[in-house]
Amino acid sequence: MQSLRNQFVQFALEQGVLKFGQFKVKSGRMSPYFFNAGLFNTGASVHQLAQFYAQTLLDAQIEFDMLYGPAYKGIPLVTATALALAQQSDRTVPFAFNRKEAKAHGEGGMLVGAPLQGRVVIVDDVITAGTSVRESVDIIRAQGAEPAAVLIALDRMERAGTDTQVETHSAVQAVQDEFGIPVVSIASLADIMFFLENTPDLSDFKTPIAAYRQRYGV
Repeated sequence: MQSLRNQFVQFALEQGVLKFGQFKVKSGRMSPYFFNAGLFNTGASVHQLAQFYAQTLLDAQIEFDMLYGPAYKGIPLVTATALALAQQSDRTVPFAFNRKEAKAHGEGGMLVGAPLQGRVVIVDDVITAGTSVRESVDIIRAQGAEPAAVLIALDRMERAGTDTQVETHSAVQAVQDEFGIPVVSIASLADIMFFLENTPDLSDFKTPIAAYRQRYGV
């Protein structure tokens, strides 16, 4: 039986979320693969994605009280993950998310959903520079709650910074070191490489990805 990680890599590939080729990424590097979680854009694909998020969180055995999704991509992710947890574990998990701008009418404020309290898992797609996580931690702590973990789809296992200003840690490692909380990913670059090793039709992509990881990986 395929591991959950291997299943997710195959799922992302089938949905066109994971692609191989040559892509210029935010750091300015030319990457031999690209992962765009925004392309999980149908009800069926988001439903299946949420099953991966929920199962990964349950498998991590992290103690938590609620979920939080940073705007914008985190909003559908946290909503769908809470639904999947209700289905998979029969557990009613409160969730909340933020607005980019405070609302001056109605209930007002920048937060929507359940009150932030207790141990909070931040649900997002990837960690690129860690900015979204830092903002989320500030919001959570300002409400008297505490971040318990960050749950993401893919860990690129790549050094942060640009080629002219290279860090020794990845963005994921930096978040873990700064806040002392685990970052849990459904899959990682290592899982993509393992998938390629066991998929003959994609063997042409093994060498460039291995070279990229050798140059920029952690």
